[in-house]
Amino acid sequence: MKFQALILAAFCALVLYGCELPAASPALKLKSRKERVFHKPDTIAKVQSKDTIIIAAVGDMMLGSAYPDSSKLPPDSAKQSFTAAKPYFKDADIVFGNLEGTLLDQGNPATYKKNLTVAYLFRMPTYYGKVFKDAGFNLLSVANNHITDFGDTGCVSTTQTLDTLGIHYAGLDSCPTSIFERDGVKYGFCSFAPNAHTIPLLAIKHATGIVRELKQQCDIVIVSFHGGAEGALYEHVPFKMESYMGAKRGDVHQFAHAVVDAGADIVLGNGPHVSRAMEIYKDRLIAYSLGNFCTYKSVSVAGVCGMAPLLKVKLNKQGEFIGGNIIAFNQSHQYGLTRDTLNHVAKRIKLLTEKDFPEAGLDINDNGAIVPEN
Repeated sequence: MKFQALILAAFCALVLYGCELPAASPALKLKSRKERVFHKPDTIAKVQSKDTIIIAAVGDMMLGSAYPDSSKLPPDSAKQSFTAAKPYFKDADIVFGNLEGTLLDQGNPATYKKNLTVAYLFRMPTYYGKVFKDAGFNLLSVANNHITDFGDTGCVSTTQTLDTLGIHYAGLDSCPTSIFERDGVKYGFCSFAPNAHTIPLLAIKHATGIVRELKQQCDIVIVSFHGGAEGALYEHVPFKMESYMGAKRGDVHQFAHAVVDAGADIVLGNGPHVSRAMEIYKDRLIAYSLGNFCTYKSVSVAGVCGMAPLLKVKLNKQGEFIGGNIIAFNQSHQYGLTRDTLNHVAKRIKLLTEKDFPEAGLDINDNGAIVPEN
């Protein structure tokens, strides 16, 4: 009997200490399996963050307008709009651009824009939203003078479409900021313009408050603005308040420096429909205008207006500028967006930077490579 008792005790010890869990607790065993297979890797992914962040940024995008009819829409339903640029987006954590218009299937212009020329009322079909998504865009500014072309209906339709596609955006009274996380990095985004129903570019104190609050919550803060006078005569940063057609369009230099002081890690300008200079301020990159990028009809692409830069920037996890490239494109109403192997826009931005910011804190070579000055 003693021998049998010893055998029984040994067997019980093996069951108790040699197995992962008692067989009598199947629910508990399932929970443990979930913790091993799913929870632990997720926890590691959230803790680890990238040391280098890549941002691809472009300027104004407007893929045609269905108002008052479809004659100003591209013949391929805009599907090939970004074919030339898409390969350059693939390694970027953030792909950004300014959405110059609404995503709306039907509707009439806002009453306060009834006197605006039909050619400058932009209403893209909502299914064009997928064109931006498929190209790789995950962050868009909606702060500009065309987001309200079709009133509240256009704004709501645009933001709902972007929500459905999972594209982040900001810049309206109804959506001033956006906070999101990718690969363990928490991003904050805000966008400003001197136009009705957008977050005001001219109210710099208010803008810096928004940026400061975002920086308290996020690792990297991206700021966009739509400002400055428009057209080929306005390539230079004037270092003063700009106006266009009787409306104040901001002192973009003062604004950009103020938001960096408040915590912005990169400032991306648009609005003049031409490219402008760049500078480094407090180790942060400011691009004063990225010009036009992909605009189908209605927007002039003659001369310098047709030079389309794609800016790729590397930041460290503190938000400091490491380096980057200006990848040159041209666009025409006939051929759309095409790669410019002669790098005209990179050379143009280099020239503008040397003229406007002789101590810009960066060097741009003729191939578009951007490096901090030693």
